[in-house]
Amino acid sequence: MLVVYASLTGNVRRFVASLGEPAVEFTAQSAAAEPFIFVTYTIGFGEVPAGVDEWLQSNRANLRGIVVSGNRNWGANFGKAGDILAARYNVPLLRKIELAGTATDIRTIIERMRLIE
Repeated sequence: MLVVYASLTGNVRRFVASLGEPAVEFTAQSAAAEPFIFVTYTIGFGEVPAGVDEWLQSNRANLRGIVVSGNRNWGANFGKAGDILAARYNVPLLRKIELAGTATDIRTIIERMRLIE
């Protein structure tokens, strides 16, 4: 399954590369013509990054799930963008990962992607 992602510091980019799945970083001009999961980061106090929500609105027909990166130092706001997006687009939040994730996160996401294909 295609993985579309937004990366600010490179953590999400490193995580997505470790999945070994076809992947593309989203841009405002890009579109997803096939089923995909979206991997993003959380900014501020649990906010969705600029442009991500608008892009997902335009590509929602093929959205199958969300993965979010964050930092546990933010407490209840850890990965909150994932909660917001999953609820808004009625898709599963596949996992919250810290920073660039762990080997367990990678295995879990791959397993969950297979379940929704």
